[in-house]
Amino acid sequence: MSGKLKEVRERIKSVKSTQQITRAMKMVSAAKLRRAQQAIVQMRPYAERLNKILINILTNLEGDAETSFGTERPLQHAALVVITSNKGLCGAFNTNIIKEAKNKIDGAYKELYESGNLTIIPVGKKAYDSLRKSHKKANFINDHVPLITDLTFENVEKVAETLMNGFQSAAYDEVTVCYGRFKNAALQFPETIQFLPVKKLKITPAIGRKASRADYIFEPGKRELLNQLIPGILKTTFHRFVLDTHASEHGARMTAMDNATENAEDLLNELRINYNKARQEAITKELSEIVGGAAALQG
Repeated sequence: MSGKLKEVRERIKSVKSTQQITRAMKMVSAAKLRRAQQAIVQMRPYAERLNKILINILTNLEGDAETSFGTERPLQHAALVVITSNKGLCGAFNTNIIKEAKNKIDGAYKELYESGNLTIIPVGKKAYDSLRKSHKKANFINDHVPLITDLTFENVEKVAETLMNGFQSAAYDEVTVCYGRFKNAALQFPETIQFLPVKKLKITPAIGRKASRADYIFEPGKRELLNQLIPGILKTTFHRFVLDTHASEHGARMTAMDNATENAEDLLNELRINYNKARQEAITKELSEIVGGAAALQG
């Protein structure tokens, strides 16, 4: 019986140690989440508004715009950017993004993948490790795997420039991004967005009216403005994808560590009950032996 008590004590000690780690990781993630959430909350409205401006410009200036970022071509080569974290212990966060990417590869990009015309650009070690094993026929560009550790605009824009240059040179006919969209600390979900070419709005004229186009006035000239405006908007949009994923990672990890701490507490309560039962059994047995021995002596 003493061996059983010792085993339960060791398990209680081990669970307490694990609980301290998960509680500390939750606190660290909570602190990081506040900064990451503040960054994406400030960035998202600005980036979304810029993206709407870009879509409106390319839609209303079709045939006139001096840019190739809205040009649709037959889909012969594609690039898929998958943004995850470098570390685990964040629940199903990375798994859900990778699953979303695999669905895209095995669905819309299946023929391109089979023919070797699909390029995967992982941002984050988890995406690289998983997709490298499961989709060996794809072309991998792993230069940007460590990017998720340094999210300054200067670093992120290098990836956006690589994608934009590849699209303009016809190395990619389409660029898609899989990332984790942040909603709140408890809810994050994977999302797939077509980054290039920029999707244009469909102008549907009302019944009995002619379709009209917005009359933009460019100052300075159209070419100079578009050459600066459109690349800047695309870089800002991609930066939002990365910041969204970063905030989602810390939210998912904080939630996972909170659940792990609560599960450890439940396990501790169960182990304490088992320990007390074992102690009571040991005491009862010892008392029985003493009473039995006393009775034998009296007899």
